[in-house]
Amino acid sequence: MKRAIGIDIGGTKIAAGIISDTGELLERTEVKSDPSDRENMFERVVEAVENVLGKSSVSIGDIEGIGVGVPGKVNREKGIAVFQNNLPWKQFPVTARLQERFGIERITIDNDVYMATFAEWKAAQVKRAETFVYVTISTGISCSIIHNGSFFRGAGFAGELGLIPVLSKGVNERLEKIAAGPGIQRLAEKELKVDTISTKDVFAGYLNGEQEYQPIIDEVTDHLAQGLYAISSLLDPHKMVFGGSVIVNNPFLLELIKEKLKSHQLPEQQHLLGQMSISTLAQNNGVVGAGLRAFEGML
Repeated sequence: MKRAIGIDIGGTKIAAGIISDTGELLERTEVKSDPSDRENMFERVVEAVENVLGKSSVSIGDIEGIGVGVPGKVNREKGIAVFQNNLPWKQFPVTARLQERFGIERITIDNDVYMATFAEWKAAQVKRAETFVYVTISTGISCSIIHNGSFFRGAGFAGELGLIPVLSKGVNERLEKIAAGPGIQRLAEKELKVDTISTKDVFAGYLNGEQEYQPIIDEVTDHLAQGLYAISSLLDPHKMVFGGSVIVNNPFLLELIKEKLKSHQLPEQQHLLGQMSISTLAQNNGVVGAGLRAFEGML
């Protein structure tokens, strides 16, 4: 069995795992990020790798390669983290530094959503000729597309679903602003006229049947359905998988979204409704995808 290390880097935590070439997560660890300084942040990545190796019976010499998911824009060919909103890694040479530290030549880096998408694509066993879309709904909203077995990247910024304008109370707003986690919180605070309320409490109130929360969730799912209809119309995907804490922790949202999406779709588009599902990999998809990409290389 071949093994690789997958690393999923975020502004608050870094997850690292040992992944088999069949996609099995053999070991996993997590450490806190340190975005105060670029070198401090890199040392936390190193710590995560050393921790996951220490928890297993695997040595660095048994590792085929390393895959790294980084937020924001990356230069995959040169292995550089170009820009991120939540990390101090502007133009940081991730590949070169990891090669220097661990002596492993085979290192693949990509945007973190693309890494998660690759894991979901593998898990969904999508036919190579089909179009697959992974949508993440968390503190932000984004998506990634695999078509004919390769990522659709456009000029480098494809998949920014959160930037699509949707109609909200007669005004066009970017989807991410009004339907990601912080957007749901802002909407609830405005509608309920409270100073602060957590997104988690909004969903709990809805599930408890408290009437004041019903129109909030109705509005949020309407916004999401509008954004997804753009994908349905432009790409007509064969399969769509959802991840991210907002929908993974609140799976009831999917059926609400599907009901609203159906009202927008033509009958010829509604095949997608039966092919929409929530990730079974949950918070591990970034690690698993990064590890698998270490075997697969560039896509």
